[in-house]
Amino acid sequence: MKFLIILTLAVAASAFPGELVHRNRVMPVMEDSIEGRITGGQFASVGQFPYQVGLSLKVSATGSAWCGGSLIGKEWVLTAAHCTDGVLSVTVYLGATKRTSPEVKHTVDKANIIIHSGWNSKNLRNDISLIKIPSVSFSSNIQTVKIPAVASSYSTYEGVTCVASGWGKQSDSAAGVGANLAYVDLVVISNTKCAQTYGTSTVTASNVCVATPNGQSTCNGDSGGPLVDKSSKVQIGLTSFGAAAGCEKGYPAAFTRLTSYLDWVSAHTGVKY
Repeated sequence: MKFLIILTLAVAASAFPGELVHRNRVMPVMEDSIEGRITGGQFASVGQFPYQVGLSLKVSATGSAWCGGSLIGKEWVLTAAHCTDGVLSVTVYLGATKRTSPEVKHTVDKANIIIHSGWNSKNLRNDISLIKIPSVSFSSNIQTVKIPAVASSYSTYEGVTCVASGWGKQSDSAAGVGANLAYVDLVVISNTKCAQTYGTSTVTASNVCVATPNGQSTCNGDSGGPLVDKSSKVQIGLTSFGAAAGCEKGYPAAFTRLTSYLDWVSAHTGVKY
């Protein structure tokens, strides 16, 4: 399937799940019958995550896919590079809880997409991109997320409880993304522990990882969506990759670490944090 970006890590080494896969673009088939998961999470209430953005990606003349994102300015959406790489256009859904019923919707072409120049689909580095949209008016359901302030050093966030949200697959067996926005609380683990699964060549300082106990995790279709510190309400990451073995298998989920890209975001958007 074109939307899967897979990196083979090991053939039979027991320390690895075998393959790595982005929490990727996935065909937007609704799964109404699955009970409230992201996987293993809960359904969001209206306005609970006003910064959450949905992205319908036109990947060919007849094909589309789905990712998440976050609103970081009146004209800017933050998402993953692997979501926007090669797309023809993107329709941005704002203020939605039910996926197909956004408060505002804008379609922009690929000229409005900025992919990090260092993005590499082979080693998964610099998995971050920006989408410029027409200026939006804020409401109770549409607000920007807090971004970390520029500083000389940052916490590793290890042990911090964060919330991930999105319309991604609600179980490994689901045929497509969910109809309703879901969320799950996840605890950040050290990159050293994360690298025990994916290797030190894949997990770098520009990643942040979370544990996924009891089948609770991000999944396919959640890519690009926000990971937000529950205490400070600051976005610290965006959904990037997990184990190809499945979202409910207990392997760590990895995110692009936002503090590694603040200068890049500011340089392209003009937004100061």
